[in-house]
Amino acid sequence: MPEATRELAMFPLGSALLPGMPLPLRVFEPRYVALLSTVLGADREFGVVLIERGSEVGGGDARFRVGTVASIVTVQIGEGSIVLVARGTERFEVVDWLEEDPFPRARVRELAPLVIEPGDLEALAAAERLVRDTLARHSEFVELRWPADVQLSDDPAERLWQLAGIAPIGSLDQQALLRSATAAELIARLVEETRAAGDSIAAGWTGDPDDDEQ
Repeated sequence: MPEATRELAMFPLGSALLPGMPLPLRVFEPRYVALLSTVLGADREFGVVLIERGSEVGGGDARFRVGTVASIVTVQIGEGSIVLVARGTERFEVVDWLEEDPFPRARVRELAPLVIEPGDLEALAAAERLVRDTLARHSEFVELRWPADVQLSDDPAERLWQLAGIAPIGSLDQQALLRSATAAELIARLVEETRAAGDSIAAGWTGDPDDDEQ
């Protein structure tokens, strides 16, 4: 029996959105203003995928196929632009890209949520200590979006995704985490990428603060 799919308005971005994470956007391009006009009158949801090649403006980009549904939380309509905050919810995989008229659309299949098994809790706690410690050390060299003491959800599954969202790693690394099939796999990948970031700090890396801007 075929898996259930649905059509979703799509917003390709230069950064990955993970479940449980906030997404602030300032929208001014006409096709995405049209997208918001459509979804605000319906379920207030759209899909976010990371751009593999190309840019956010103008179209013609190549996109990764695994993304996250964004649910709109707040909207402010200004002069010439729309400012909104959305929140990542469930993950999906793009089955087919549809005609982009007037904005990108795709047929998507929802991915199963990750389940935290009892044996994952200790590893999750250890990963959180590592991420927070790395953030604290990283903040000595660059300005970060997330402080080391940022508060996370009490729900273990959501907490894991948020931990991946605040880790000082790049968008491509976050995209790899987004494809994780199990919580244990996600934790292992998160620890590996965070340690690599920590090694860069230990080696005296002092990159441009903009490298970590989303």
